Amino acid sequence: MSTSTPLRTGDDRRDANAAAVLRAVLDHGPVARSRVASLTGLSASAVSRQTVDLVRLGLLSERPELAGVPAGTVGRPQLPLAVDTEQLAVAGLHFGVPYTTVALLDLRGRVLRRKEVANRGLTGPDVLKPLAARLPRLIDTLRGDRTVVGLGAVCGGSVDPERGLVLRHGPLDWRDLPLRGLLQDATGLPVRVDNHARALTQAEILFGHPAARRSMVQLFVGHVVDAALAVAGTVHQGPPSATGDLGHLPVTGTVTDPDARSDARCHCGRLGCLSVAASDTTLFEAAAAAGVTAEPDRAALIAAVKRGDPVADRLVRNRARIIGRALALLADVVNPDLLVLTETFALFDPRYLNVVRAEFALRSHLRRDAELLIAQRRGADVLAVAAGTPVLGELYARPVHALAHHR
Repeated sequence: MSTSTPLRTGDDRRDANAAAVLRAVLDHGPVARSRVASLTGLSASAVSRQTVDLVRLGLLSERPELAGVPAGTVGRPQLPLAVDTEQLAVAGLHFGVPYTTVALLDLRGRVLRRKEVANRGLTGPDVLKPLAARLPRLIDTLRGDRTVVGLGAVCGGSVDPERGLVLRHGPLDWRDLPLRGLLQDATGLPVRVDNHARALTQAEILFGHPAARRSMVQLFVGHVVDAALAVAGTVHQGPPSATGDLGHLPVTGTVTDPDARSDARCHCGRLGCLSVAASDTTLFEAAAAAGVTAEPDRAALIAAVKRGDPVADRLVRNRARIIGRALALLADVVNPDLLVLTETFALFDPRYLNVVRAEFALRSHLRRDAELLIAQRRGADVLAVAAGTPVLGELYARPVHALAHHR
């Protein structure tokens, strides 16, 4: 990426115009500049100015091999523009309970490489200390010959992106953790942090289902249960960045009996919280207690489901019903164009997504079409995609500003 000629930084309007051009190419590329002008409403000269900067930054590339100019054509051909997926990359960290995912993504949100680092049961600052020491070498190993322009870091719980703080993550025992500062000190990279459900919602808006840009709700069910809301392409943060704390939504049912009232007490002190009824922790412990697995373990339960174990199937179906009820409540309150579920079993087996949809259709008072409910489509890369998206979201919203330190 050349840095010999200074970029015109300009004002917010210039960055907004650059973002409009970059987004048009993301959505429609490879695409001619004249088409970009039509899509954005910018003049041809404005598109040309923005393209010069975006190419120089390494965000766009010209694709002469796709021009298709007939022999003998007079004048300079319009070279199609595409998002450059070869020069730059973003790094990402997803902090889960059993392990932390370290990943590298290209500018289209595609995972180039990822690695899982076991947390070994550690909580509190002890999760970060060994990882921070290894992180520069890990990122350097993953990046190859690409320039890494930033590091995203996401986790469950309550996260304040503006201050770079994890306000609360119960399972990891994090309170007011200055995650951004700690990671910037460790890597020297610009760092952006967020809640993983909000990050996945942003990824859906950027790279996923078209309806996500109108309105959507994302539900993440793992060891923590989180949700996020977006309207008109903007992910809602909430004051103080605490939207999506859905784990304490009251629901009926347990993974052992979907019609029973839960007697398991949440850490908040109440009974019947969704985070207790439907979390991975609850499901995996129930599987071990029932003798399906030797210990609470995701891979072991997945293996049991795949080999047709009837008890494993029943436990997973029961959780799917609880999730369907929660989604019905969300849909009735928000009435979104799209519901996206990130949950292990709905992802790898459509039967379980169908159970969620059936319960959703039964419980929703609005009687919305259950087809609006989809499982996220990133597969095993979902946590890696979430990890890098805070940086990608900033790149597409404010591309010149986001890369100012690389000029």
